[in-house]
Amino acid sequence: MLPSHGTNSLVRVPETWIERLPVLEQLEDAWQPVSLSVLIVAGAFYALFLIQAAHGSGPLLMIDLVFVPIHEGGHLLFGWLGAFLAVAGGTFLQLSVPFMLAIFFLFERQLQGTAFCLFFFFEQFLPIATYMGDARAQELPLLTVGDTDGVIHDWNYLFGKFGVLAYDIQIAHAVRFIGWTGMVATVVWMVWRSLAIRKARVQ
Repeated sequence: MLPSHGTNSLVRVPETWIERLPVLEQLEDAWQPVSLSVLIVAGAFYALFLIQAAHGSGPLLMIDLVFVPIHEGGHLLFGWLGAFLAVAGGTFLQLSVPFMLAIFFLFERQLQGTAFCLFFFFEQFLPIATYMGDARAQELPLLTVGDTDGVIHDWNYLFGKFGVLAYDIQIAHAVRFIGWTGMVATVVWMVWRSLAIRKARVQ
């Protein structure tokens, strides 16, 4: 049997934190076990996805289409808070959905669910970086909900507000680097943690 605390837990949460937020005690529970077959399939999936992402084409990249309505929904959700938040809300919701799902699976102690959502949280940095890099050129076709007459380029507007429009390419490179680093780190962490769980069960 797996221990409820200790070698298989993600972190050791300070007691003072648990006293204030008892829900954090769940983070000391053991991860749910991961079978070797699931680990192999997951590893193969992530490896293939990374290869296709590096080439910029492939059927697995179609998953980005899932985030299009989420992005557009962010504009609608935050639209009543003013123009700035309406524009920023698209990217905010686009990143928030996979991140919040990762947190959910983290508290459920489901390693594969946490890794999957965290992987695609970072993966979304890639299309966001592409959109950022187009801020000045504005050559990409834009999608919108409803009236197309008033459509604006998110990052042309946001970078203009922050006074960094001239650095759109550099910012895009940095965001893309964060995305790639996060994806690779997530896969490495998933494999390492899965093997650690299996080792703990054997012992």
